[in-house]
Amino acid sequence: MLKFDRQGLIPAVLQDANTREVLMVAYMNEEAVRRTMDSGDAWFWSRSRQELWHKGDTSGNFQHVVRAQADCDSDAILLEVNPEGPACHTGATSCFFQSLEDTAASPATPLPLEDHQIEGAPGVEVLEELTEVIAQRHREMPDGSYVAKLLAGGPDAIVRKVGEEATEVIIAGKNDQNAELVWEVADLWFHTLVLLESKGATLADVCAELARRRQ
Repeated sequence: MLKFDRQGLIPAVLQDANTREVLMVAYMNEEAVRRTMDSGDAWFWSRSRQELWHKGDTSGNFQHVVRAQADCDSDAILLEVNPEGPACHTGATSCFFQSLEDTAASPATPLPLEDHQIEGAPGVEVLEELTEVIAQRHREMPDGSYVAKLLAGGPDAIVRKVGEEATEVIIAGKNDQNAELVWEVADLWFHTLVLLESKGATLADVCAELARRRQ
């Protein structure tokens, strides 16, 4: 029944089954839908990390599904949940707390492009947490993990992906869509972090080198 997009994804809206408050929006692939239906917990597909994402795995804020429905076109999913803690990575009950009137006052500041895969603060903390997640995937090599699949493919598979993402950044840089450029740079950074992990290098090593160059 479900109609997935060209990337094999479908948007999913989480709504509190009791208060009817809309909590968050994320994306699911077929495997995330299957795991959600089998486990009763919300699973998603992380577009930045390119892997399955069990909501609450790192924060403990699991979202227990009581009802799942598709819209009339079968191209979106509504998950009614009993939330175990806040749904938003900021600690807010719902991700929808920013007033459009407030954002309109600062038109040069784009709305967040993230889909809430990383439950941490913005800034360098995101890179640090992502590095930790990649290292964990390397240690555990779990089934269904895109990171584990890349690492299992060896250096050739990883550098090939880094090259592809670098090309996408170049293409996006020639266009006038900043959102596209930000998206592609995020992909490049992510795959570069995977390459560093595969070689035993760290984000701290890169930061130290940048600091050395400033001297």
